[in-house]
Order: sequence, then C-alpha cells, then structure tokens
Amino acid sequence: MTSDPGTTPDSPVADSSTDVPVGERPPLPAKTEPVKKEDAVKRTRAAATWTGVILGLLILILLLVFILQNLTDTTTHFLSWEIQMPLGITVLFAAITGAALTALVGGVRIIQLRRAAKKNLRA
Repeated sequence: MTSDPGTTPDSPVADSSTDVPVGERPPLPAKTEPVKKEDAVKRTRAAATWTGVILGLLILILLLVFILQNLTDTTTHFLSWEIQMPLGITVLFAAITGAALTALVGGVRIIQLRRAAKKNLRA
C-alpha cells in the first residue's frame, strides 16, 4: 500500500494498476460458459413421485414409532361423546381429520379456479 502525503495510513488509497509491472499482474479469471439446457439434468414427474414416496414412508415410520410409544388409554371428550382409546391413535385421528378438512377446502378452491378459468377462456 502506498501512502499519499495528504492521507492517513488508515484511509483507503486508490489502487492504480500502473504501479504493478505487467508480468506480476494476476491473471484474469477464465470465462465460464453457461450450462446448456440440453446438458442440464431434468426433473421428471417420476423423480418427484419417488421423492414424495420416500418422504411419505419416513413420515409413516415416525408416526408408527409415535403411536407405539403412546399406547396408554386416554379418555377424549368431544361434544357429548366420550371416547377411550390410545393417545397415539387419538392424535393420528385428529391429524387425519385436519388433513381431510384441508383437502376439502383446497378441492373447493381448485374447482372455483377452474370454473373461473373456463369462464375467462369463453369470453
């Protein structure tokens, strides 16, 4: 680092490339060519399906371990019903009910969007 008389040692100094001899300059970075689309690995539906199947199996294994560890009977009260079953099964039933309600609401929304898209295509 060279210092100018008007600057402090801590202040940045503009680096001029003329101070460095040509032979000592670092080489310019090599230009990299972009990956061509035909060379890129394509994601397929089969790959996505297998990924989903593997993740689903892992979740099922974890769920099975949870159920097996929580086999003590508990009493569940819902409205006027009183149900006695293992805690793991109760939580599983609640999760399935929540997923079914979510799928129902999502299905209704998909139907609404399809009807709106068909209506816009006709217009």
